Amino acid sequence: MADKKTHLAVIGGGPGGYAAAFLAADLGLEVTLIDPEVNPGGVCLYRGCIPSKALLHAAKVVDEAREAKAWGLNFSGLKIQHTRLREWKNEVVARLTGGLGQLVKQRKINYLQATAAFQDKRALAVKAVDGGQSSLAFEYAIIATGSDATRIPQFELDSDHLLDATTALDLKEIPKKLLVIGGGYIGLELGTVYAALGTKVTVVEMTAGLLPGADRDLIRILQKRLANRMTSILMQTTVKSLNVQKNGIKATLEGPDIDQKTRIFDKVLLAVGRRPNSAGLGLANTSIEVDGRGFLKVDGQRRTAEKNIFAIGDVAGEPMLAHKASHEGRVAAEAVAGRRVAYEPAAIPAVVFTDPEIAWVGLTEHEAHDRSIAHKVVRFPWAASGRAATLDRDYGLTKLVVDPQSERIIGMGIAGPGAGEMIAEGALAIEMGANVTDVGLTIHPHPTLTETIMEAADLFHGTATHFYQPKRKSG
Repeated sequence: MADKKTHLAVIGGGPGGYAAAFLAADLGLEVTLIDPEVNPGGVCLYRGCIPSKALLHAAKVVDEAREAKAWGLNFSGLKIQHTRLREWKNEVVARLTGGLGQLVKQRKINYLQATAAFQDKRALAVKAVDGGQSSLAFEYAIIATGSDATRIPQFELDSDHLLDATTALDLKEIPKKLLVIGGGYIGLELGTVYAALGTKVTVVEMTAGLLPGADRDLIRILQKRLANRMTSILMQTTVKSLNVQKNGIKATLEGPDIDQKTRIFDKVLLAVGRRPNSAGLGLANTSIEVDGRGFLKVDGQRRTAEKNIFAIGDVAGEPMLAHKASHEGRVAAEAVAGRRVAYEPAAIPAVVFTDPEIAWVGLTEHEAHDRSIAHKVVRFPWAASGRAATLDRDYGLTKLVVDPQSERIIGMGIAGPGAGEMIAEGALAIEMGANVTDVGLTIHPHPTLTETIMEAADLFHGTATHFYQPKRKSG
């Protein structure tokens, strides 16, 4: 017999887990939230999204201070105190996680600082961080255990010289030379931070382009700017071996642009993706199905094969994004409460917080082409934006992918400062089925970067105010 019981058990306190737990409590359900940390937050808040964005903001300030000389502002005495920077980042994390802890108490959620595994489809074995063990019976459960950094066996080195996303955020020191293995968003964001702090950064990516899956127009703008910030960006390049030396790590590289195969780096950051945390959950004691990549199979309400057990977030499939997890968590909570609900977003935005930021939502031009979906592409260059000029960021781009028949917006991409904030308009347009005329007739404030979305919409008809596009001759 179980030691305790609850109506809903939520396993994992990340953005998906606490969103589910909070909404379920708001709907009047008895909720137990289980997570090993003192307060909810998950990898995103403790070791991912939030600390990295704090450091990226600092990197942005550093870069702008250096660039300001061209504007008549000289900050030549700029001094980087990485210890204080680390402390500030930690203060941000502590404030936000502490706030979530207060919200747990206000909602009268039973919070267990522990891990959990299924004994069967109605009970959990709970292991507290202090070593205590108990069992918890439940009517419903939501699995929100997230993901972890992908490991490469041959690079499992017992060395302080080898970093992952978590240890890279600790900022224990600023290395002179850093090798980043992986040209995805984690590698590029953290590489951006260290480059701003004075590190010579080399990025290697095994594919032909950075951020596979992202819009290539946006990537070209990003890569051009990164090339001026980083020592080198090597495409179609692999790391054959890593060997610990007294003075760092010797990396052996292989690729078309390699002139020096072996190089010594102070630190190496392994950023080659993430894998779902589906092991160790006792799933064999249930009928829950797991695919070949470790993702739990779910239906439109995020139910697993056990109809009283749901799975959300990274453990339930791609894209592995915090905002996707939060939305899924709310869907699952409503389903537990008996509401008619389904997870069916028209589009999920993605953001990379580099300099420039890049963001996209809906179909990219490449995806529309590959799927043989009729589309027309419009590109509004930020060279025509007054606000971009005042920010000295006129290299940006706002891009729309439009259904030529209905004129509905089916995709949007943005490269430039604030892209992550601006892309929400694209997500809303796609969800609402807005067409280019709807967006073009929406008065946007001036002078802002959001005007580039309005003008991109006008450009579809060749009537953008600040960009002249000669009309094509018929016949």
